[in-house]
Amino acid sequence: MENYSKEELLEARRAIASTNAKMEKVLLKLREGTPQHTLATRRLAAFRIAVDLIDRELEE
Repeated sequence: MENYSKEELLEARRAIASTNAKMEKVLLKLREGTPQHTLATRRLAAFRIAVDLIDRELEE
């Protein structure tokens, strides 16, 4: 795995968190059971995982 600087990780975290917040707002407007809703839900889960992994890396 490639090594990233603290600044790169912080910037990536900010970008992902921003996109995550926007996706949460979009999700509220999508009808449950539609492909768009499913995709948005899966993306939100992926973004949460990414933020958690970045946080773990920053703690080390």
